[in-house]
This record gives sequence, C-alpha cells and structure tokens, in this order.
Amino acid sequence: MFNWMLPEKHAVAILKKDHDTVKELFEKFEKTNSSAEKERIIAKALEELKLHAAIEEEIFYPAVRKHVGKDLMNEADEEHHVAKVLIAELDANAAPDHRDAKFTVLAENVRHHIKEEENEMLPKAKELDMDFEALGQKMLDRKKALKRTGIPEDAEHAMVAKANGKGDSPAAAARRRPSATHRPAKKALGGAAKKPARAHASK
Repeated sequence: MFNWMLPEKHAVAILKKDHDTVKELFEKFEKTNSSAEKERIIAKALEELKLHAAIEEEIFYPAVRKHVGKDLMNEADEEHHVAKVLIAELDANAAPDHRDAKFTVLAENVRHHIKEEENEMLPKAKELDMDFEALGQKMLDRKKALKRTGIPEDAEHAMVAKANGKGDSPAAAARRRPSATHRPAKKALGGAAKKPARAHASK
C-alpha cells in the first residue's frame, strides 16, 4: 500500500489532492438530480481536470518519465488524450440528452486513470532522488498562473472545434439526418425478395 503521508507541497501529494477533489465531484454528480447542480459540478470538474492535466504534462510527467518507463507514461498520455476529447466536447456544449452520459464516461475514464497512477506510476516516481517539494512548488505556481491567465487551448479542443459537432456521438449524428422512409421489403432488398414462382402446370 502506497504511503500518502507526504509534505503538503510534495509533488505527489499535490497530485493526490487533485485526484481526491475530482473524485468527490464525480460522487456529488452521481447523487444529485438537479440539472442546475449537475451543470455546476461539470463546470468545476472540467476546470480542475484541465488544470491538473496541464501541470502533469508540463512539469511532472517530463520530470519522472525516464524513471517510470515509456510504457506507463505512454499509456498515461493516451488516457489524458481521451479525457481531453470528452472535456472538449463538453466545453462545446454536447447534445443535451448526451451531456450527462458524456460526463459519466469521462468520470469512469478519469477514475481508471487515477487508479493506475496511484497504484503504479506515483509509487514508481517517488523512488526518484529529487527535490519533490521544489517540483511541487513549481506545479503550484503554474496552476496559480493558469487560473489567472486562463488555460491555453489544447489540440483536442482545436480538433473538436474543427469537427463542429460532426465528430460527436453516432447517435447524435443520426438524429441530425432526415429520418429514412421505410420502404417495402422488396425494394429495400433491391428487388431480391420476389414472390415464389408458380409451379408449372402438369403436362
């Protein structure tokens, strides 16, 4: 079991605190039936996730990548990518009837990512002989700056913006298409469904 008894400004302790914050938001989302409260939670969770991803990708991941190993780090990178696509779609006001579902899937993905980080990556990273409190201070300073200046748009937001809604769920795309008129079975099968041929008259 990983020991989380770390100084408050230790880089790993900062990431663990972020993890606890978003998990608490996911739990609140699942317990409320209020649409207004759900939207408030979504907005807060997206902000927390974007800040967390930024300090991990800019500062923490590069510092520990070599020691942790490319397999774990590459998987973490891809999990961030998937999460950021969902975040971008939520920021772009995903179809109302899919919005809750999209946030639920985001929560599931993030929970999985957190579990892998806390069980594998962070214990491995902590083995490094480095000043984790200095690294943590750098992360806190960056987070503070991002809150003040805003989080720069990432590649996933640019991709979703370019798609202009066309890259959203297949169900949403299907709703945008005119409904197809049901055709008789014979026409739908390209004429393949024909009446049985009459038996030839006996000679």
